[in-house]
Amino acid sequence: MRTRTALAAAAVALLAVTMGPAGARADDNGSTRDAAKHFQRGVALYGEADYRAALVEFRRAYAIAPNAAVLYNIGETQYQLQDYAGALTTFERFLAESGPGDGHRGEVDNDIEILRARVGHVGVVTIPPGADVSVDDQAVGHTPLDKPLLVSIGHRKITASMQGRPAVTRYVDVATDDNLAVTLQLPDAGGAATATTKHDGDTTAATHAATGDGGHALQAIGWITTGALAIGAIGTGVVAAHASSVLQADRNTYPQSSATLQQDARTTTTYSILADSLAAGAVLVGGITLISMLGGSSTSAPKRGSAGEVQVVLGPTSAGIAGSF
Repeated sequence: MRTRTALAAAAVALLAVTMGPAGARADDNGSTRDAAKHFQRGVALYGEADYRAALVEFRRAYAIAPNAAVLYNIGETQYQLQDYAGALTTFERFLAESGPGDGHRGEVDNDIEILRARVGHVGVVTIPPGADVSVDDQAVGHTPLDKPLLVSIGHRKITASMQGRPAVTRYVDVATDDNLAVTLQLPDAGGAATATTKHDGDTTAATHAATGDGGHALQAIGWITTGALAIGAIGTGVVAAHASSVLQADRNTYPQSSATLQQDARTTTTYSILADSLAAGAVLVGGITLISMLGGSSTSAPKRGSAGEVQVVLGPTSAGIAGSF
C-alpha cells in the first residue's frame, strides 16, 4: 500500500504535469492551483477511508485540470466504493488518455479484467419515452436510451421521472453478465404509479391502479353475498326440517304407500343437501372477505434496509492510490 507521504507528493506532481508552455496561463488565474488543492484533499480523504468525499475532490480536480493520473485515482476510489461499473468506465478512459509508458497501465488492465466479471447490463424503456433515468439515484440518461446501461452487480434501483408525472421506481437484482430489460410506465398526473418490485427483503412503496374505495366495495359485496347465502341456508334448513317431520309422520301412519314414503325421503334429502351447501358457501365467502379486510388493515409502510447491514468489502487488487504521474 502506498504511503501517505507519496500520496501527498502526487498533488504536487499534478501541478507540475499540468504546467507547461500553456500551463502558465492556467497558473495565472489560479485554476491549476485549485486543481492541485482538490487533488491533495482527495488523497488525504482516501487515506482516511472517506471514499465518497475523496471521489468528489478527485472529480473536481479533473474538471478543473483534466489529467489521466486523476482518472486513475477516480477509478481506484470508485473501486473502493464497490461502484464496479463506474470504476470500469473510468479505467477504460484512463487507458485511452494515458500514455503507453504510464506505470499504472498494467495494473489497470488487470483491474479491468476483474471488473468485467462484476457488471451486467439493464435495458430501460419508459412509457411514454422522454423520461430521465437514474440508477441508484445517479442520473444516467434520457429515454430512449441508445444502448443498455452498464451497471454493477447487486441490488439496483432504477428510477424514471418526467415533469408532470409521478416518478416510478423498480428494484432489480443484477448478476454477472446479465442483460435485463426493464419497462417503466409513468402514469398521468394524479394517476397511480406502477407497482414496484420486492427483492431480498427490500420492499419499495407500491401503488396499484385499484383504489382503496374499490377494495371496500369488493368487501361490501363479499359481506352481502355471505348474508344472502346464510339467509338461504337458514330458510332451506327450515324447509328441510319440515320435510323431515312429514316423513316421520308418514312412517308412523298405517297403512302408507311406499311411493309416498320414497317421495318424502327424496324431498328431505334434497332440502338438507341444499341447506348444507348454502351454509358452506356462506362460511367460505365470509372467510375470504374477513381475510381480505385483515390483510388490508395490517399492512404497514415498508422500510428499506440499510445497504451497510451485510456488506462484503471487495477492494481493488492494489489498495493504494497514485503517488506519481
